Amino acid sequence: MTAITEGSGANLHRTIDWKGAFWVASGVPALVLFSIGGIAGTVGIPAYAVWIVSMLMGFIQSFTYAEIAGLFPNKSGGASVYGAAAWLKYGKFIAPLSVWCNWFAWSPVLSLGSAIAAGYIMDAFEHAPAAEAIAAKIAEMTAAGTPVDEAGATALLMPLHNWSALSFSIPGLVDISFGATFIIGAILMLIAFAIQHRGILGTAKVQTVVGLVIVITLLIVGLVPFFNGNFHSENFSPFVPLAAAYAPEPGAWNITGWTLVLGGMFIAAWSTYGFETAVCYTSEFKNPETDTFKAIFYSGLLAMLLFILVPITFQGYLGLTGMLDGGIVAGTGVASAMADMVGGTGAGIHYLMVALMIASLILIIITAMAGSSRTLYQGSVDGWLPKYLSHVNHNGAPTGAMWTDLGFNLILLTFAASDATAYYFILAVSNCGYIIFNFLNLNAGWIHRMDAGHVKRPYKAPTIILALGAIFAYVNAMFMGAGAKVWNPNALWWGLAFAALIFPVFAFRHYVQDGGKFPARMLADLGVKDEHGLGEKRAGVLPYVTLAGGIAVVLISNWIFTL
Repeated sequence: MTAITEGSGANLHRTIDWKGAFWVASGVPALVLFSIGGIAGTVGIPAYAVWIVSMLMGFIQSFTYAEIAGLFPNKSGGASVYGAAAWLKYGKFIAPLSVWCNWFAWSPVLSLGSAIAAGYIMDAFEHAPAAEAIAAKIAEMTAAGTPVDEAGATALLMPLHNWSALSFSIPGLVDISFGATFIIGAILMLIAFAIQHRGILGTAKVQTVVGLVIVITLLIVGLVPFFNGNFHSENFSPFVPLAAAYAPEPGAWNITGWTLVLGGMFIAAWSTYGFETAVCYTSEFKNPETDTFKAIFYSGLLAMLLFILVPITFQGYLGLTGMLDGGIVAGTGVASAMADMVGGTGAGIHYLMVALMIASLILIIITAMAGSSRTLYQGSVDGWLPKYLSHVNHNGAPTGAMWTDLGFNLILLTFAASDATAYYFILAVSNCGYIIFNFLNLNAGWIHRMDAGHVKRPYKAPTIILALGAIFAYVNAMFMGAGAKVWNPNALWWGLAFAALIFPVFAFRHYVQDGGKFPARMLADLGVKDEHGLGEKRAGVLPYVTLAGGIAVVLISNWIFTL
């Protein structure tokens, strides 16, 4: 049985149940390894609490997404697509913003994960030299008449890390280098693409195997330190934020301290909320009425377990000083820390953890490509994004969207692989999109209730949970306004500018390609005959007041909270 969603050439196929979506989404807990060091480096000892609060918020929010996903059993692409339908009658240009922001929030996982994995692979072949080797190289070069400093000697001893086929600078922005990190990262993305090309059923089978291995590994890392003496409770006090990012001195609960904490909450949201990708596959479920809720609920339980457990054990073992280590902050030292935490000795355990770390990164790359490409696909089917994105191959894979994801991330990879500071800049900019998406979609829950309360819902969230989600929308807006600057002074403004790109993109699709009319399929999903009959705006001016309030929260919090 195939879905009735439109695409050019083929359709998405109804081939998986909730367990398939669960395993495709099982890569999300690996996101904790992306930013566990960065959040500890900015927040300090309260970092573990940031992860706990963020995960609990994400779990509560997911019930809103489960309800609105059930309204559209023939749509793919995730909560942003379902939420866009709520905003459509209140403004043509508001609805596609949700889809666009969700896509550029998720898509950079491909390039960031590939860059970290490439770094692990390179380190496996070319270790950082010991101090004795560096001293010997300095002496050798000095004797030869070409003296070098420590950095120069290290570079000579690590030719693979420092080789570049082409390099140039973008003035005022970044230095670009097409070196080994870029090449290896590009190969990893192509591998993820090849797996995705087989369709969602094939992807789910691969993810089930890899996901099970990674989940077990994270459980081991999260539990063993409690029993082998590698967990130290004194590493959780004093419970105050840092005085300044990446410096071990304790600060206070003042404006600076709260700004750093809100910066941690901002980035943590990008990881902990991500299990909502489990509802990206509604039109590929065999039984969407029951599979949709089960997929997001059980994915949320897994995420809650690992996102709370792993940061606690990392901090309990490493302490503040260990969490501030450059390798932990950059992500390249996480595998070694994991080996030490479980009491592993010798090179064998280290290489095993490196292999598992690379596997977990590939897992999340596949998860991200699966979700973000379906967001582009459904956005195209619904008339928000260019038509070519709705192309699907004979396996039911949205290849037009997948090629777009790949091309976009090859560009991002040139930045992430060339400049270490670009990693968190890209992460912060993309997370601005994620917060905007969450704001729109958490409010879409009550808008759908008001405008389509009569429509059957396979799952209906408790009203109090729906209300909490709407409140959290403003809390998330505060995280963005206050916290984005922690990662880059201009991250908020770059994020808002990138979000605004949807307006000319949508205008091209709607007014140039479609002549000002929406596709019949999208209107049919909404239960209307034409776009002039979208129904009564029962929510009145409330959606507009909500938007104005969100903008105000972002700007005011950006003004109040400073470093």
